[in-house]
Amino acid sequence: MAAVRDFARTKDGLNLRYEIRGAGEPVALIMGFSGSGRGWGEAFLKLMEARFKIFVIDNRGTGESDKPDAEFSLGDLAADVAAVLDHAKTPRAHVFGISMGGMIAQEFALAYPERTRGLVLGCTNCGATHSIAADPAAIANLIPAPGLDPIEQARRAFSVACGKAFLNSAAGQNVLTQALAEMGNYPVTPMHTFMRQGQAIGGFDSFARLGQIKSPTLIIHGDDDSIVPFANADVLQGAIAGSKKHTLKAAGHMFFWEVPEETARVAGDFLAAVK
Repeated sequence: MAAVRDFARTKDGLNLRYEIRGAGEPVALIMGFSGSGRGWGEAFLKLMEARFKIFVIDNRGTGESDKPDAEFSLGDLAADVAAVLDHAKTPRAHVFGISMGGMIAQEFALAYPERTRGLVLGCTNCGATHSIAADPAAIANLIPAPGLDPIEQARRAFSVACGKAFLNSAAGQNVLTQALAEMGNYPVTPMHTFMRQGQAIGGFDSFARLGQIKSPTLIIHGDDDSIVPFANADVLQGAIAGSKKHTLKAAGHMFFWEVPEETARVAGDFLAAVK
């Protein structure tokens, strides 16, 4: 099936760019902090589209979606995902979110339980009150430094977002070199999006509501994650009844770049088994 590219309209009038690839059961892919849909990487997307109809979404403020400098919550971003599915006439879908996208996926599953089939939560947490915090120095590397070249800023972010094994491998360096070369082909995320998304993350706390999630849930996390420490996976698993956990050995926060085959296989097998 040829890719379909379109724009959905949010409840507050914004245009959201999304792409549909592949065929089969629908899976909404929700990207994390500051990233557009391209942030998943082609290696992972091609593996997923071979098994599913994937919805690759540019969150508001990123990619080709509108970029207002206005306050929003992660619940608003969950409603944005619903708007994309509405526009595509898709009443129910699996949902796979990573990092901030995993927080949005939690809000989606809680707000739209009847629309959520399987739920995959990657490298994420449940908000400030019960999560295990990262080293602030690691988080600081994700925020653009004034005047720093975008390529150098990306290198700085990758240095903490990727696991050490990946960073120290020739294959990993090749992936990063290619990603940096392609950066100029897509709109840059503006500084105000970093700030607005950071505020939304700061206002997020799902822990007391996690017991309400009824969708079959898989928690997938790299054990060398410097941004969202691995222990957060145990917190989520303990709070979501019946959830399963998969550990990606020696993988970091960008595990879907680092081990795309294992990620797509484990998540895909889990979602394919959901009735």
